[in-house]
Amino acid sequence: MANESGLPQEPHALSAGDVARHLRVQPDVGLAADEIDARLLRHGPNRLPETTPRSWLQRVLDPFRDFMIMVLLAAAVLSGFIGDIADTVAIAVIVLLNAVIAIVQEWRADRAMQALRQLAAPRARVLRDGRMAVVETSQLVLGDVVLLEAGDMIPADLRLHHVAQLRVDESALTGESVTAQKHAAPLPPHALPLGDQANMAFKGTLVTHGRATGIVIATGAATQLGQIAALVRAAGPRSTPLQLRLAAFGKRLSLVVLAICALIFAVGVLRGEPWLLMALTAVSLAVAAIPEALPAVVTVLLALGARAMVRVHALVRRLPAVETLGSVTVICSDKTGTLTLNRMRVKAWRTWGDLPAQQLWRAAALCNDAVPDTAAAAWRGDPTETALVEQAGAEGIDVVALRARQPRAGEIPFDAERKRMTTWHAAADDGANAPPWIAMTKGAPESVLPRCTHVLTRRGAEPLHVHEALDFARSLAAQGMRVLAVAQRDWHEQPRAEADAVERDMTLLGLVGLFDPPRPEAKQAVAECLAAGIIPVMITGDHPATALAIARELGIAAEGAKALGGAELAAMDAAALRDAVAHVRVYARMDPAQKIRIVAALQANGEFVAMTGDGVNDAPALRAADIGVAMGAGGTDVAREAASLVLLDDNFATIVAAVREGRRIFDNIRKFVRFNMSGNAGAVLILFLAPFVGLPIPLLPIHILWFNMVIDGLPGLALATEPAERGVMQRPPRPPGESVFAHGLWQHALWVGLLIGGLCLGVQAWAAAVGNPHGQTMVFTVLTLAQMAHVMAIRSERESLFTLGLRSNLPLLGAVSLTLALQLSVVYLPLLQPVFHTLPLAPGELAACLGCALLVFAAVEVEKAWRRRAGRAMHAAIGAA
Repeated sequence: MANESGLPQEPHALSAGDVARHLRVQPDVGLAADEIDARLLRHGPNRLPETTPRSWLQRVLDPFRDFMIMVLLAAAVLSGFIGDIADTVAIAVIVLLNAVIAIVQEWRADRAMQALRQLAAPRARVLRDGRMAVVETSQLVLGDVVLLEAGDMIPADLRLHHVAQLRVDESALTGESVTAQKHAAPLPPHALPLGDQANMAFKGTLVTHGRATGIVIATGAATQLGQIAALVRAAGPRSTPLQLRLAAFGKRLSLVVLAICALIFAVGVLRGEPWLLMALTAVSLAVAAIPEALPAVVTVLLALGARAMVRVHALVRRLPAVETLGSVTVICSDKTGTLTLNRMRVKAWRTWGDLPAQQLWRAAALCNDAVPDTAAAAWRGDPTETALVEQAGAEGIDVVALRARQPRAGEIPFDAERKRMTTWHAAADDGANAPPWIAMTKGAPESVLPRCTHVLTRRGAEPLHVHEALDFARSLAAQGMRVLAVAQRDWHEQPRAEADAVERDMTLLGLVGLFDPPRPEAKQAVAECLAAGIIPVMITGDHPATALAIARELGIAAEGAKALGGAELAAMDAAALRDAVAHVRVYARMDPAQKIRIVAALQANGEFVAMTGDGVNDAPALRAADIGVAMGAGGTDVAREAASLVLLDDNFATIVAAVREGRRIFDNIRKFVRFNMSGNAGAVLILFLAPFVGLPIPLLPIHILWFNMVIDGLPGLALATEPAERGVMQRPPRPPGESVFAHGLWQHALWVGLLIGGLCLGVQAWAAAVGNPHGQTMVFTVLTLAQMAHVMAIRSERESLFTLGLRSNLPLLGAVSLTLALQLSVVYLPLLQPVFHTLPLAPGELAACLGCALLVFAAVEVEKAWRRRAGRAMHAAIGAA
């Protein structure tokens, strides 16, 4: 196998010790810190070759590749040749400014997505200087010792050194659907297919079971995945459903606009207007009114929204999740660490027959993966396991010394199906007749107790009454505790790693009850869910009584509610499960495969499901859910890869905050569409209707292009910063297939466009009637000011601007103020008047323009007042019913 390490022969043919010696690393210590930088400089970062990003030249040229822009520039150049140089320069400048805005928008979106990718950078656990460290996978170097466990994505090509029941999903690399069993022994020294290299682990494959350590022998492009570049070549960006719907709408609207533009050109020429002026006018209107930029602007809004979600500790991995979060009707959440603090403490335990508690705690400390963190003077690992070793220490056991006397000789790691783990050790020297080996098992009581035949007492082993022990376990669980059973079995020879053979005929040592208190913010988050029409559901592997106790405390389950157990669910057919999920709020003792059935049943009932998960076996359920939510702090790489959303703090309240943020973002996209379409409708109607009512051309091409820059520019984008509307979490979820134009948006755009167009034409008709030469400038000013008044009025679909206050969105206030200043500049500055063909307006004329804009503002406020009144009437009717 080609690799960058320069090993004398294929790594799979060498022993792990030989590979370590060649790479100058001690597998139990790892590389020294001063060696890392040198190796990183020599071999480069551990990254796959990436597609070349678009150059700035491509970004600059893209806006000018649009057909209508090219036609407009060609017409402007022709106009310049005829003699109107000022118009040519002005049009070119406006088009250039529009291009700059488009480039800045794309740059902001790219920066936002790059920041998200940086946050989502994969990490790996390594041994360096004898200590475990978590580093970005790009910083791995040859010789690094990587620690693997179930759920990890393998970060580089590794020669496995120590293996404990390791199984790896290599389907992405080999096409084999069956997981590969791994070991650390050397293989024959001839070339082997990747699927037969059982002592190797390859970058990009997934650990599905067990644990291991491995030595990095290839990174980046030198890995097997790097060599098969076609498999990992970055795909082009995919459009979100909303972008696709807007693009399809834009194509249909474009045909209508082009037809109107052609009609405006024909009517103008027939009336005797210069054909070049009419051509410029028609093309300018097409450029302004065709919403080809709408999907691109929505991309910017979604990307900025995704970046804003990081502030509430939610990392968006797939952009469509931003727009679909507002449709969630059910949140299926794990209990431990998401609804609870994940800070386990031993609260109660029981042994039988006066057995000294130390016997129980010795076993709990040995059958345990928690490791000492000398720097923090604490234990590091799973919270349940750290709680057990801390309690063992409190009982007077020196855990580190105990493990040194009885080192682990083998193990069968925990998995979600067995719900238990087993380790075996050399037995303590308790006499000549004592068996030389002892296996320790801990796990869920209903998983461990049926496999026990005896219970250890001070007098020795006695027959176990399983039902009595299970009853005690249930009594602890009913108090909200997580219960574990601890057992052992003596062996006269070292056990083999076969769960069915090792984990039977055991002797129970005792039961332990641990308590994990609910998160303080979880109860409020559950209440917020219920108010928003979202059903919170708990799905856990814990005991039903434990799950119910926490669910009732948080308000997920009512007092008389019951939990559905895994065994009960397994006995249900699809129809029965569909009926059950309509009312069940707590699922206990569930395995990952059953999560998929729950998701499918909820979806069959028409629900839009968000599902949390952290383990490797949760990945299918995360993919099946409408929005998969992975844990960022305690989850696995596999779960994060399958998810649309990652909780950086593993907190249920963060899911609710993300839903709230998702609703805010979608609301703001609707506001932008409302703003854009109303302005475009007004401009089209002005130019379309003017000839039919006997008025001269109301707007010149330069005016139309300027207006286009205004509505697609700062004010529109500043709507993205609009805070969430009051009551955003007191309304039902949005149907996922609902159009962005629902709830009267298209009607609003039409009537506001008609109002703006009517006011502009009325001003022009008045000016023509009294012989005022400022008519065209007034129309231009009314159009711009009316849109500024409109954007301030539509900050909320229901609340009055006077309730919101001007200062509640300072970026928008600044954008509107700047636009007004620019508009007054083109009207009053002598330098710009010949460019924009404007004349200075008298105070009375400017006041009339402002009055027209205020009429638009007042009309929209009246519409919102009507909406508020209709909403109150509907709520009153519902309350009376």
